[in-house]
Amino acid sequence: METATSSPVTHHSSLVDETLADSPLYWREHDGVKVLVCKPLEDAGFANGFSTRVGGVSSFPENDLNLAGFNEDEAENIYENRRRFLNTFDGDFRLATVWQIHGDTVKVIKAYKDIGESDDHADAVLSDLTGILAGAKTADCVPVLIGDPVTGAYAAIHAGWRGTVASIVQKAVARTTELYGSDPANLIAAIGPAASGCHYEIGEDVMSAFAENFAGSEKYFTPTREGHARVDLHLANRDQLVAVGLSDANIHTAPYCTMERPDLFFSYRLEKQKLGKTGRLLSVIGRRG
Repeated sequence: METATSSPVTHHSSLVDETLADSPLYWREHDGVKVLVCKPLEDAGFANGFSTRVGGVSSFPENDLNLAGFNEDEAENIYENRRRFLNTFDGDFRLATVWQIHGDTVKVIKAYKDIGESDDHADAVLSDLTGILAGAKTADCVPVLIGDPVTGAYAAIHAGWRGTVASIVQKAVARTTELYGSDPANLIAAIGPAASGCHYEIGEDVMSAFAENFAGSEKYFTPTREGHARVDLHLANRDQLVAVGLSDANIHTAPYCTMERPDLFFSYRLEKQKLGKTGRLLSVIGRRG
């Protein structure tokens, strides 16, 4: 469990990135920690952010903000990095995460006793409680944050290719409707930095899995070599959200590829083989108390 009280956060013009010129996402920096924030979610009352590797104490290779993976980093490093990350948010928040397994289970935080580093196997965290940041851990997979301005419900989702094939974002929306009475048309979603369709190459097993679950799945693939293609998981998850009733105008996709920008983000595909380990990003959303 982590609790943090943040000092005032500044939005620096020096962080303006031309990539975000026409995007409702913006950079926030606090004490060297850089976080990507979705303004529509923020304006709707949801603290939110997609972490970067910038401003931490981990050796990945140095000064990296690794936020998970206790088997590949010292616990004190991860907890210090989380403290720094949480301090970029105004207010007191506790982090709610789960043991992710590339599945389609949605963990619901119904009471404050459920908060903290959980051993529950799931790939989405859903709640409507205040003072919590639901978190999804990634390092190339797609993080999706969803907030309902009407009911106050919110979710953080980890969608790798397996979770995408299993339609985890749709299942999270369904649970939000079932538990909180949310209307998908009111939901706001932010799709965060991930391995993009420009770089993420997969094999026939993934293409076959998509074909078995989605009509017209070939739209997500760009052939590269025999039996291989690049897959656009950003688009696949966006399409799934639209298919369950979200307005296209309420879905905001970060224009960043984790494999293209290793200066900003951890990439399992780029770093695991080269370094023998990789850090983890954290994407979070919650309601202020």
